[in-house]
Amino acid sequence: MNDVVDSTLRNDMLEILNRQKRAYIAEGEVSAAVRIDRLDRSVALLKKYGPRFCTAMAGDFGHRSIEQSKLTDVDASIGPLRQAKKHVKDWMKPEKRSAMFPLGLFGSRARIEYQPLGVVGCISPWNFPVQLTFAPLAGVFSAGNRTMIKPSEFTPQTSELMKEAFAEYFDIEEVAVFTGGPEVGSAFSSLPFDHLIFTGATSVARHVMRAAADNLVPLTLELGGKSPVVIGRSADMTLTAANVMAGKTMNAGQICLAPDYVFVPEERADEFVAAARASVEKMYPDLKDNPDYTSVINERHYDRITGYVTDARNKGAEIIEINPANEDFSQQQHHKIPPTLVMDPSDDMLIMQEEIFGPVMPIKRYKNINETLDYINAHDRPLGLYYFGQDKGEEHKVLTHTTSGGVTVNDVIMHVMQEDLPFGGVGPSGMGSYHGHDGFKTFSHAKAIYSQSKLVSKLAAAMRPPYKKSSAN
Repeated sequence: MNDVVDSTLRNDMLEILNRQKRAYIAEGEVSAAVRIDRLDRSVALLKKYGPRFCTAMAGDFGHRSIEQSKLTDVDASIGPLRQAKKHVKDWMKPEKRSAMFPLGLFGSRARIEYQPLGVVGCISPWNFPVQLTFAPLAGVFSAGNRTMIKPSEFTPQTSELMKEAFAEYFDIEEVAVFTGGPEVGSAFSSLPFDHLIFTGATSVARHVMRAAADNLVPLTLELGGKSPVVIGRSADMTLTAANVMAGKTMNAGQICLAPDYVFVPEERADEFVAAARASVEKMYPDLKDNPDYTSVINERHYDRITGYVTDARNKGAEIIEINPANEDFSQQQHHKIPPTLVMDPSDDMLIMQEEIFGPVMPIKRYKNINETLDYINAHDRPLGLYYFGQDKGEEHKVLTHTTSGGVTVNDVIMHVMQEDLPFGGVGPSGMGSYHGHDGFKTFSHAKAIYSQSKLVSKLAAAMRPPYKKSSAN
């Protein structure tokens, strides 16, 4: 794309942004009724367009479970919006703070009022294209903001349908959607928003952050990384494997919080493999034409993931493919990959260097729990961490000696489903958080307000110039 077209594209977006900013300023105080109305319209949009969104996502993925899409994208978007509606009036209330002693004793008061930021930009990803657009909107709208959205070009059918749906339910000065490829994303991330939330790959986040820096736009970055599973010796292995493999096979592992690699006690590794195989066979007796088993999004990602497996095999790892019906995946309509375990991988393998984002999982044996902590702490801080076991002392040690965005104990991924918990990363896995009240605060300006009393003003006058030196000698 040439510079003239680039400039035109950005100017068109900038005009919409300026319209939204002017409308926000003209609106003045954003009432609870207006915020609730925007939340209600979002829910109505999802109810009307939900079935079409599920069909569109199936088309974009080549194959994606309709039932999964309803649960993880449509229903999982309605929940946060309804929770925000339920609590927004309480969240909006001023928060009393203590005035510095002794000023409060003389009638001075301090408080925080949560004010909308204005216009929030939202760049959403392809793996859960509906949920990761609408869940942030629960915080954006409850905080009283307007928004501009750039959905992923990897899910074009879903993105175009999203543009159509928002245009029906919202004025362009409330919500505007811009579809297109990297050139659109680049122009979008360079706009002077009042805040920008990006969900996606760490590599792309670096470009987004650089572009936002030109306008000092504050960011919320929801990224990913290699989220580890630590299985203690006290774990129920059947239940553990079932939960881990359910998380790893959901959406074919294309989840920012998917368990990326597993630590298992060396004497229980075979037990975990057997339990993992049994759990997959129970969920998916067959895979290739199973409507419940999702395809990898496109050929590029299919080649990337299968390349990791090939690299690991060539470097000596044992590869265990869980293929209950012994199907041939060399000829298929879509890009499905059977759940695959990579045993005892070494750090020189690509699969241990990159976020997998697919249904392939390395298994590392350990002798002492400290080995797992040393390994985790020697690598980038992950978005999620998962501990399985009944040993509370060991659980405490794992949680206090590692740093991650969030933790689920005796399951995987589930902490992201808790609207009363903040969701976010740390370090390379992200910055900032949202969900529930924390999302409201992320997309609000906490304005500090101090009210001076007349008595304090009179007392303060004695401490103002002219200062007199003591005459005592």
